[in-house]
Amino acid sequence: MKLSETNYDNSESGCCARLDVQKWDGQELKWENKPFLKDHMRSFLHIPLNFGSVISRDQKAIEDAGAYPSDPFWLTDEVSPWGADVYVAIDRDELSGATIEKLSGTFLTKVFEGPYRNVGKWVHEMEDSVRSKGHDLKKVYFFYATCPKCAKHFGKNQVVLFAQIG
Repeated sequence: MKLSETNYDNSESGCCARLDVQKWDGQELKWENKPFLKDHMRSFLHIPLNFGSVISRDQKAIEDAGAYPSDPFWLTDEVSPWGADVYVAIDRDELSGATIEKLSGTFLTKVFEGPYRNVGKWVHEMEDSVRSKGHDLKKVYFFYATCPKCAKHFGKNQVVLFAQIG
């Protein structure tokens, strides 16, 4: 399978697809050993330094193996100011030469819009939302839905936060 054969329609920008907000906002996702290709990117104070090359490398490995899920997406785990783990969804449990991580749990999603400098505010808002629903927040992952060039093209920057609650 190739990226062009999935539900990922990037024909408008030629790069990133427009985010389907209804699909990602306010969802409760339950995963049991959901497979992801795991990689790592370098950052400086949480500003990605090599995200493009990491995603390009991962997309090539996924496309070469025909391992795209029907709805491709990726998550980042901001493990430190100097780097983040990147999890790219795949459709199988093994991928030659790649590190595979399986995520399990219940995740609540919320779409945020605005400049990246608002991430701290978004995390606090997500924490409040999770608590208001009677849950404890275990971890937050980020789905940066568009690159800066495409965010400019679409006229908005959108980020989906995945709050792991179980």
